[in-house]
This record gives sequence, C-alpha cells and structure tokens, in this order.
Amino acid sequence: MRPKKMSMAVKDEKKMAVDVAAWAFNIVTSVGIIIVNKALMATYGFSFATTLTGMHFATTTLMVFFLKWLGHIQNSQLPWSERLKFVLFANFSIVGMNVSLMWNSVGFYQIAKLSMIPVSCFLEIVLDNVRYSRDTKLSILVVLLGVAICTVTDVSVNTKGFIAAFIAIWSTALQQYYVHYLQRKYSLGSFNLLAHTAPIQATSLLLLGPFCDYWLTDKRVDAYNYTSISLFFIVLSCTIAIGTNLSQFICIGRFTAVTFQVLGHMKTILVLILGFLFFGKEGLNLHVVFGMGVAIVGMIWYGNASSQPGGKERIPPPTVVKPEKHMLLPTELDEKV
Repeated sequence: MRPKKMSMAVKDEKKMAVDVAAWAFNIVTSVGIIIVNKALMATYGFSFATTLTGMHFATTTLMVFFLKWLGHIQNSQLPWSERLKFVLFANFSIVGMNVSLMWNSVGFYQIAKLSMIPVSCFLEIVLDNVRYSRDTKLSILVVLLGVAICTVTDVSVNTKGFIAAFIAIWSTALQQYYVHYLQRKYSLGSFNLLAHTAPIQATSLLLLGPFCDYWLTDKRVDAYNYTSISLFFIVLSCTIAIGTNLSQFICIGRFTAVTFQVLGHMKTILVLILGFLFFGKEGLNLHVVFGMGVAIVGMIWYGNASSQPGGKERIPPPTVVKPEKHMLLPTELDEKV
C-alpha cells in the first residue's frame, strides 16, 4: 500500500507542476502580447486589430505545420461541422470584442468582460451538468468584485453597444467552452486542436479582417505606413501569439473555461501593474490597489474551494436500468400451453 500512496503523491506533484507551468506560460505570453500590441497600436498607429489576429493565427498555422512535418503532431480526426462551429464562435468573439470596445465606454466594456464568467458557469451547468459549492460561487463573486473595483470607471450604455457586447460575451464563452468540449470528446491534444482550427481562422480573418478594420477605423491596412520598427513589433506580436494561442488551449483543456476566466483575471492585475510601471502612475490610487487585493484573495479562495471534494464537480447523468425480460423455462412453457 505504501508504494502505491507514494506513486499517487508523485503523480499529484507532477500534475501540479504541469498546471503551474501551463498557467505561467499563459500569463507571460498573454501579458506580453498585450504590452506589445499596446505599443504597436498606440505608438505606431497600427489599429487593425482583426487583421492582426489573422496574422497571429497564420503564424500559429505555420508553426503547427512545421511540427507536423517533424512528426511531433500525430494525425487526428475532427468533423468539419465541429471545426466550422468553433471558428464561427471564435471569429464572432474577436470581432464582437473589437466592436464592443469601439461602441461602448471602457467601463461597460469591462463589465461585459466580467460577465463572461457567469455565462461560462451557466454553460457548464446546462451542458455539462456541473455543480458548484457555495464557497466556489462566493469566491467567483469576490474575484468579479475585485476586478470591477480595479477597472470599471465610467459606465454608459447604448443599444448597438449593448448588442455588440452581448454577441461578444456569448461567442467568447461558447468558444472557450468548445475548446474543453472538443478536446474531451475527440481525445485531442492542444496541438491537434490548433492544427484543425488555426488554418481556417487564419484564412477567414485575413480575408474579412481588412474590411472589418476599415469599417471600425475608416483606415485601410494596405495604406498603412510600414516601417522597420512597426514591422518588428508586428513580427514580435505574431511570435508571442503562438504561445498565447497554444497556452489558452492547454489551460482550458486541463481545466475548464470557468477556471480559465477566473484565474485569468490575474493577467488583468498584472497588466494594470505593468501599465503603472511603464506608462506612469497617474491611474494608481487607493481604490485600484484595494480592488487588486480583493481580486487576488478571490482567486486564491477559488483555487482552494474548487479543488475541494464537491467544490466543482460534474454530476453524471442517471443511468436508466432496463428491466430484464423474464425468460420462460421449458417446463414453464409446457405449463402455459
């Protein structure tokens, strides 16, 4: 019994180490790409967010094909209907977020982002029959409260902005749910799922992105004044995006969309801190620091509460036991005749 317990402990330690590494990879690449994109758009005027995302997936596709050629990614199957459904949700998420940011105040945009967690919870409850304990629910509320204190300032709502935010919220929640669902249902690794979806996303966003960006910014991507510095930032953004896309699939595959959203707000806190360090401290005040503290406490509480027995678990559907048919013995048959 002792060796068995030791092997289980070693297994748990290895899983925890991989989980921490996956989260660290996602946080570093996500925060890195936000800082690079902020410099690219704010400093060098490259405001073509949808086209840039298409470039990100094109770079990811090249990386996936290269790894496939080397033999590091095995062939796998994913029906075209599932691929198209996933890409539809993902593209609506990208465009919806960009439109929501343009048509809404920053405060309402942040509220929309926060509401993805309750929507993701709803999807898991309805589609996966997941149940949350009281502590897990309360910890999620604490995270939402903390991030809201940090980020939500002016809040103004208009009809078209609300519709854009609604589409962005649901499409993002569905896309993230689908990452976990497809990996589980078809036994796909993160690289396999990227290999199936990244080429379609790259093609569709590179074709539609320039028109979408022109509609949003009234500027043409082909008329942009490309310089060596702006090209360097574009290439750097695309390179980091490989890690961001991969780490998102790894994290959601290992955990769930809700956990990814809750703990993912650590990136929001880090972006705020780095923004204060690199771009000035005028936004740093007591209520922002207080909000950061509340959010971090909520994340720690969520990590502890959701890992407890019954903290967050999938309830299997009830098994229907079919009544066994009574087989008549030969003697019984004789009696019936």
